[in-house]
Amino acid sequence: MSDYRYFQSRAILAPTLESVEKVNDFVLTIFPWMEKEYLSSDTTCQADENEDVKQEWFTSEFLNDIKCSGLLNHKLTLKPGVAVMLLRNIDQTSGLCNGTRLIVNKLGSNVIGVTVVTGRNIGDKVYIPRMNLIPSDSGLPFKF
Repeated sequence: MSDYRYFQSRAILAPTLESVEKVNDFVLTIFPWMEKEYLSSDTTCQADENEDVKQEWFTSEFLNDIKCSGLLNHKLTLKPGVAVMLLRNIDQTSGLCNGTRLIVNKLGSNVIGVTVVTGRNIGDKVYIPRMNLIPSDSGLPFKF
């Protein structure tokens, strides 16, 4: 599966977040390379509209266990060779948009090297930096 063209016309659809986790865990076992874990921030920002909400109400353990659509999991495990989907518009002129599929090449502390496999920039090698992701409407009474 080192040929990125294999992934251009393929996708795995899963009906629930639990199914997605199981598929992701299984796919990671297929690739022999060393995995790298990326962890999210586990603090909150005071939401302007909810001044009554106290940050101390939300422990790190609570924040790390939140799993809902539109909000990334606390732990992201990657290996070189795995397919991923970009969940944010980074550079639309370069084709790095929400939904762009990528193959992981290199794993750094704060950057991931990838190859673009969909869109008009197929085959381009780019780096995706670590960045903040603040959900616009998560339904939660606070912002991360």
